[in-house]
Amino acid sequence: CPALCECSEAARTVKCVNGNLTAVPPDLPSYVRDLSITGNRLVLLPAGAFPARRLPDLGALDLSANHLRAVEAGAFAALPALRRLDLSANPLVSLSPQAFGEGGSPLEELALRGALQDHGVLLSVAAMLRSGALRNLSRLELAGNGLLPLPSAALTALLGLRQLDLGDSALVGLQNVSWQPRSLNLSAGSLGSLRNGSLGALHRRPLRPLGLGLNAWLCDCTADDLVAWLRDSEQLEGRDALPCTHPDKATGRALPKVNGSELNCSESVELPSQLQTSYVFLGIVLALIGAIFLLVLYLNRKGIKKWMHNIRDACRDHMEGYHYRYEINADPRLTNLSSNSDV
Repeated sequence: CPALCECSEAARTVKCVNGNLTAVPPDLPSYVRDLSITGNRLVLLPAGAFPARRLPDLGALDLSANHLRAVEAGAFAALPALRRLDLSANPLVSLSPQAFGEGGSPLEELALRGALQDHGVLLSVAAMLRSGALRNLSRLELAGNGLLPLPSAALTALLGLRQLDLGDSALVGLQNVSWQPRSLNLSAGSLGSLRNGSLGALHRRPLRPLGLGLNAWLCDCTADDLVAWLRDSEQLEGRDALPCTHPDKATGRALPKVNGSELNCSESVELPSQLQTSYVFLGIVLALIGAIFLLVLYLNRKGIKKWMHNIRDACRDHMEGYHYRYEINADPRLTNLSSNSDV
């Protein structure tokens, strides 16, 4: 058994927890099936991190909370029996799409809870899923990453996906999705309402269970279809635990129990945060344009002043000509004098 680790040959487990390890121990026993290396300081998982042909039966690997930032190509290539992998709670910046080798992996469960905060590593994971390297995945945990766009294109290659966890994300709908899991978790997110497109997607894919709890539900006229769906659907567990947060008269009440007369938009409804952000951004842009315009006017103030003076002089000369002609036309003596002069 490696130093700083606990081993059980009978249970075929090895646990290296909170040992300040900076690398995977090279002398792991070959009998291990369940390996847990958590709470350490691995930082980097290089190619060949696990000795080739040394761990033929390793099926479950837990590498969560290790301060892991980079996983290089081939890091898991020497684990032919790997079925479950947990990389949660690691501040990943780089995860190679070839981390499991060129021929794919038999991996069935992958946990990345809170590990995809960096946009670049999210794109790498999406590329890995699209490539089919993890085509055998049946469970995928992406909770706690604040996902705004649903990586639906990346999930189309996961034909065997059964469980998908997207909790604690920023998703606002489920339109235009093509994945087909059997269970879906969308709790503790940014869902305020589900419209016809999202409800249609859920209707086409009966999900059990379906988690929608801990979302700030908007109980106004936009929730008509959602309330009707909740009352008729049998796929949602804990439907009575979906409390309304707006308007005030419905706050705290379970969404399926709100009366139709209460679902009205006569009261002002607070704008969604995304719309508020858009208005703020528009205001900043308009203010910037106004500042640039004033700056241009200030820099060209002399030319503008000269131009205004020229216009004023031209208008004054024009008006003086009109005034002179008016005086001539008004005085008959000047009119005759003007006529004789013309002759």
